[in-house]
Amino acid sequence: MSGERLRIGYVPEHFSTPLHFALTHYGLDAEAIPFPSGTGHMVTALRAGEIDIGIGLTEGWIAGLGKEEVEGDGGYRLVGTYVDTPLCWAISTGAQRPEITSIESLKGGKIGVSRIGSGSYVMGFVLADKHGWLVPNASTQKPFSDNVVLNTFANLRNAVNSGEADFFMWEHFTSKKFYDLGEIRRVGEIYTPWSSWKIVASTKLAKQGEPLDARIKDLFAKLDKGVTHFNENPEEAITYISTNLDYTEADAREWMKTVKFPSATEGVKPEVVSDCIGILQKAGVLAKDKGMQADAMVVRD
Repeated sequence: MSGERLRIGYVPEHFSTPLHFALTHYGLDAEAIPFPSGTGHMVTALRAGEIDIGIGLTEGWIAGLGKEEVEGDGGYRLVGTYVDTPLCWAISTGAQRPEITSIESLKGGKIGVSRIGSGSYVMGFVLADKHGWLVPNASTQKPFSDNVVLNTFANLRNAVNSGEADFFMWEHFTSKKFYDLGEIRRVGEIYTPWSSWKIVASTKLAKQGEPLDARIKDLFAKLDKGVTHFNENPEEAITYISTNLDYTEADAREWMKTVKFPSATEGVKPEVVSDCIGILQKAGVLAKDKGMQADAMVVRD
């Protein structure tokens, strides 16, 4: 497949703006394929050979590779860093759910997730660990009565209003519009204990001990220019986000104050991966001393 255009999976949210700039201003020759259902769906697409690159949430990528039952080579490897700052996950319930008064009232409830293994699923365990809802050394961790798989953000919002799920977690600014509309209600928030977005590549393009495919190197060079453009042209970024991505101008402006993209997207800090694995093991998402280890998850030139 050498020479073919890269197929890049991404989440069509405000974070995708530097990728948009790389494509429109800096000649990135790639097909950008939106995955509104998030990282878990991209894991499946990478393994099915439907995309070559994924830009998604750190915890979703690492959980996907770290499970002990992963078949074959896992289908992808971490190759780059897309966002340096943590992600603020807003915790939401239905607008008319008076019985849900606080984060503590979510214990044992039904959590809505986009997919099993997605960021919204993984962060449920991180939330449970933070609040002491996990049973130490239990073979099966069940802080919630059910994980209700709902695929899309719209389905998640509908489910907490219908009672199909009690709560879900999604990025703060993407959720905020629906708080303002009165469609859903905010219960609280939790930040990822790691930098929030990573770039992964199919193992067909990123093999241990071999140079990265030249198209991935070109992607890093063009993304770096997209990030620089984002930093140097904030008003253009705000206009793009508020015109094309369903955010208000005020929310786009506020989000811009909270996010930091790396000046060089190539590479992943080993300690970010090992720290994330450690927290996911503590939270019961990954099993200690089983599954792929941190150094095997990353391919670097």
